[in-house]
Amino acid sequence: MMDVEISVIIPALNEEKYIRNALDGLRKQTFRNFETIVVDGGSADRTRELAKASARVILLKKQGAGRARNAGARIAKGSILLFLDADTVPSKNLLRTYKDIMDDSGVVAATGPIYPFEKAGWKYMRGYRLVSIYFVKFSMLLRRPAFVGSNFAVRKSAFEKVHGFKDSMISYEDWELSNRLKRQGKMVFSNNAIVQTSIRRVKKWGMKKYFWFYVTNFLKFHLLKESHKDYSPVR
Repeated sequence: MMDVEISVIIPALNEEKYIRNALDGLRKQTFRNFETIVVDGGSADRTRELAKASARVILLKKQGAGRARNAGARIAKGSILLFLDADTVPSKNLLRTYKDIMDDSGVVAATGPIYPFEKAGWKYMRGYRLVSIYFVKFSMLLRRPAFVGSNFAVRKSAFEKVHGFKDSMISYEDWELSNRLKRQGKMVFSNNAIVQTSIRRVKKWGMKKYFWFYVTNFLKFHLLKESHKDYSPVR
């Protein structure tokens, strides 16, 4: 039996409305040698029941996206870890794209565009392009890579070498990990590594607050070594 090459890890908490879309997107992948791990933070809805149909599900008593991703990584069999969110749908060639990128042994992590899953006007599209494409590319030019956890591929050996995400961080745990990974090798942005995600947080916050949150979090971390702690779930 062929060894698993990619482990897709999805943290989830009360995501019965969205997780089927994420898992359906994985079932349609052109690259097939992967496993799916859903790490549930104690959902009170049908999240675990729905996920068990096509994924390995583990229950984590302590909540937190970074902590959940670390738990999934510990049991992952793949040499490549791909972190998605429960409300994120991968494009059908996402895993193939990341596999091809990681065939370059010098690459340790990769990311790509994140677009709205729901129908959205030009303001939302522009906002997502600003955050998930232009801002990420700009952060890479500054040598301060800011990869988003809902579309984040990393070589498992590099992930383990830097000890993964910091469990204690409420926000910025994905960007903080990006900064530690840059010392391990090349960080890549691919325009072909596309996912779609729910815009529910942007709708609740508004685009200005959403964009300002990420910009100030970036500055706060690099100037004060702290991150925002007001990042409660939106359901």
